[in-house]
Amino acid sequence: MSASDIRRVTNQAPPLAGHNVVTGDAALSAAVLRHADEETLDSLSALGAEAGTAEAQEHGRLANRFHPELVPYDRYGNRVDEVTFHPSWHWLMERAVGHGLAAAPWASADATSDHAHVRRAAGFLAWSQTEPGHLCPISMTYAAIPALRASEALAAEWVPRLASTIYDFGLRDPAEKLGALAGMGMTEKQGGSDVRQNITEARPVGEDVYELHGHKWFTSAPMNDVFLVLAQAPEGLTCFLLPRVLLGGERNRLDVVRLKDKLGNRSNASSELEFRGTTAFRLGAEGRGVRTIIEMVAATRLDCVLGSASLMRRAVAEASWHVAHRSAFGGVLADKPLMQNVVADLAIESEAATALAMRLAAAVDRPDDQHERALRRIGLPLAKFWVCKRTPAHVAEALECLGGNGYVEESVMPLLFRESPLNSVWEGSGNVNALDVLRAIQREPSVLDAWITEVGSAKGADRRYDRAVDSTLALLGESMGSPEELERSARRLAGDMATLLQGSLLVRYAPEEVADIFCASRLSGHGGTYGMLSGGDQKAVVERATPIV
Repeated sequence: MSASDIRRVTNQAPPLAGHNVVTGDAALSAAVLRHADEETLDSLSALGAEAGTAEAQEHGRLANRFHPELVPYDRYGNRVDEVTFHPSWHWLMERAVGHGLAAAPWASADATSDHAHVRRAAGFLAWSQTEPGHLCPISMTYAAIPALRASEALAAEWVPRLASTIYDFGLRDPAEKLGALAGMGMTEKQGGSDVRQNITEARPVGEDVYELHGHKWFTSAPMNDVFLVLAQAPEGLTCFLLPRVLLGGERNRLDVVRLKDKLGNRSNASSELEFRGTTAFRLGAEGRGVRTIIEMVAATRLDCVLGSASLMRRAVAEASWHVAHRSAFGGVLADKPLMQNVVADLAIESEAATALAMRLAAAVDRPDDQHERALRRIGLPLAKFWVCKRTPAHVAEALECLGGNGYVEESVMPLLFRESPLNSVWEGSGNVNALDVLRAIQREPSVLDAWITEVGSAKGADRRYDRAVDSTLALLGESMGSPEELERSARRLAGDMATLLQGSLLVRYAPEEVADIFCASRLSGHGGTYGMLSGGDQKAVVERATPIV
C-alpha cells in the first residue's frame, strides 16, 4: 500500500449536516400537524434548516469546549459578579430567543388558537439538538411567566421584556433593555428538593419589598436579568422576584460564590449565590411560595421532557445516519438484521418520547379545558419520570452504534451522553416525580380520570395494549389500600402509566409498523438492553428515523 493510499479515507460516514431538523423528522412533523396545522409546521422550517447546518453544530462544539468563566471583581477591585461566555454561546442564544423559544408564546395575540406553545415546543425540541446547555436559561425564561402572573404590577413590568425576541445580553438598567432572561433559585444546601427546609430569610423593608439574607445551592444562569426565588418571610415560605440590576441601574447585592463543575451541561453557567441584604419583591402571598412557583416548576418539567426527547432524537439520528453509510462484514450496517433491530428499538423510543412531549405541550395551548388541565397535571410528572429516566441508556446504545467513532469528542456522542442524566435530576429527581404522581391521584381525582380517558381512547385497537391498561389499573387498585405499598410501587406505576400514555398516541396516530413494535416490546415486559425486538417491520422503522440530506 502506497503512502497516498494510506492517506485516502474510505468507509467513513460523512458528517450529518445540511438536513432540516424539523421537517426531516417524521415523528416531530406528524405531531405538529396533529396538534396544530400546516402553517405552524411551515413556520418552523427556517429554524429546522438552521439547526441542521454545520455552522450551528460548530457553535455548539465551541460553546462546550470553552466554558463560562466567573469574573467576581473588575480590574479596579469592584465586586461585579459577572460571567463571560464564548461568542458561540451568544450566537446560539441570539437565535434561540429570536426564534421565539423563550417567553414569546405567552405574549401571543391569541395563544389559545395559534398553537403558540406547540410551535414553541417543536422548536425547542429541534433547536436543542444544536447544543442543549444554552436552552436552560431559555427554559427558565419561558417558565417564569405563569408564576409572574401572581402580581399584576410585576407581570406588567417584566413579561414584555421576557417575551421579547431580542437577545440583549449584559447587566444594565432593566428599563433600557430590549429583552431579558429569567432564572430560578429554589434549592439550598441543607434541603435540596425539600424546599420547606430553606433557611434564607426575607425581611420586609417596604410595601412588598424585602431584603434577603441566605444562599442558593443551584441557580442557572447567574447572568440572567431576574430570578424567582424562595425564602422564609414572617408568614412562611414565600416566592420573590429578584432583579440582578434595580430600576435606575444600581446593581443588586448578589454574590456569585462559584460556578458548578458539572458532569454535563458545561456550556451553561450554574452557580451558587449568597444574599446579604439583596433586594427582592414579593410575588404572591406570604407563606404561599410553593403554590406560587409551582407553575414555573411545571413548565420547566415540560422542557425537561422536550430536552430529553431532543437528546434521543439527535442520538438516533446520528446512529441511523452512521449505519446507513458504514459497511462491515460484507455489507452496509443498516442492512444487517441485528443492527436494524437495535436502531429500530432506539427509533421507537425516540418517537414515543416525542409524541408524549408534544401532546403535553398541546395541553398548554388549551388552559380553559378541564381535561387538558388535568392531563397536564398528571402527565408532566409521568413523562418527566419516564422519558428522562430512559434517556441515558438510549444515548449510550446509540453511541455504541458508532463504535469507537462514537467514543471520541468529535462525534458529539460523548456530549449527548454527559447531558443525558441531567433532565432526570433537574426539577425533581425520579423519586420526587413518581411521588408527585401519587400525590396528584390522591388529592385531585380528576387527574386519574383524565389519564383513564386518554389511555381509554386507544382501547380496542390492539389486544396487547388493552391487556396492559387493565393490568395497570389492577395494580393501582391493589396498591391504593396501603400507603406504604403505594409508595413502594410508585416507580413501577409511574413507568407503566407513562408508557401507556405513549402507547395511546402511537396506537392512534403512528404508522402501523411503529405502533406494532411499540406494543410488542414496551407492553409485554421488554426491558434490559436495546435490540431485543421480535418481529415487526424493523427496516421501515429505521428508514423513517434516518435523516434525509
